[in-house]
Amino acid sequence: MVTRRRLLGGTVEVSALGFGAMVLSGSYGGVAPGQALSVLRHALDQGVTLIDTSDAYGGGSNEELVGRAIAGRRDDVVVATKWGVKPGEHSNPATINFDIKIPIDGRPERARAAAEASLRRLGVSAIDLWYLHFPDPVRPLEDIVGAMAELVQAGLVRHLGLSNVTPDQLRRAHAVHPITAIQFEYSLWTRTVEPALLPAARELGVGLVAWGPLGSGFLAGTVDLSGDHNYRNDSPRFTAENLRSNIDRYAPFRELAGDLGITPGQLALAWLLHQGEDIVPIPGTRDVQHLDSNLEAAAIELKDETLARLDELVPRDLARGVAMVS
Repeated sequence: MVTRRRLLGGTVEVSALGFGAMVLSGSYGGVAPGQALSVLRHALDQGVTLIDTSDAYGGGSNEELVGRAIAGRRDDVVVATKWGVKPGEHSNPATINFDIKIPIDGRPERARAAAEASLRRLGVSAIDLWYLHFPDPVRPLEDIVGAMAELVQAGLVRHLGLSNVTPDQLRRAHAVHPITAIQFEYSLWTRTVEPALLPAARELGVGLVAWGPLGSGFLAGTVDLSGDHNYRNDSPRFTAENLRSNIDRYAPFRELAGDLGITPGQLALAWLLHQGEDIVPIPGTRDVQHLDSNLEAAAIELKDETLARLDELVPRDLARGVAMVS
């Protein structure tokens, strides 16, 4: 049960651990709808109040799933979703690491339609936290955020966020409208936010929602590369050679978890929670038992010497292979 709460942007109160629903729409292989719904409802029952989704996950089906899970308990949850990833004639490919090209359509004139479609799928009257999923490579960020801000004024959206941005993009957007939270990968597997993005967010009073806090399962020791749509198979960190090397490199981390009497996944989440009260990890899982184990991390207190030891054992560039976004 999660009882600890944190503030995003100084205004939005959420559970110290949220839930990333992307994993329930096939990103790591198939999952039965009934199982997915049970996991989401169990998360809410256990005190999770931040549920993260996107109109791009499952072509909108993930938002529909979240909508079914929160039906009848709207006051118990902060609903966060994203827009901007959309294939079509107006899309512009944003290239991220692994040479993956993501179709981005952030036309300002499309913002209202995107928000209204998400509202219908989620079954809510307002989106609590609405992110731009990726910056559009050819359209001015200020214009896009301006269009999103109009929907705050219209009451369709309560707070704005940005995902996968640079410090400069965050500052430019924040000058147009207050940004409540940014979302970026952050964990002992990927620490690229630390030099510049996290300090910029703190300078502006913006919270950080950490996706991938378990390193796509690596830090929890649950790496499964099976499935036709398992995105780990596109990651250099999970090639056979790199994976073997990474398993060896993180062996001392796993040994430390054992010495502390907790799981590696719990140690990874507890470490992240100790990086600041403005950080909210959103681990996702398809298994209720894994969910309960994750949530126990919110109550783990790590001593200063343990945190210092982790910095020694898991330096910033330990993982072999590039991160997804950097």
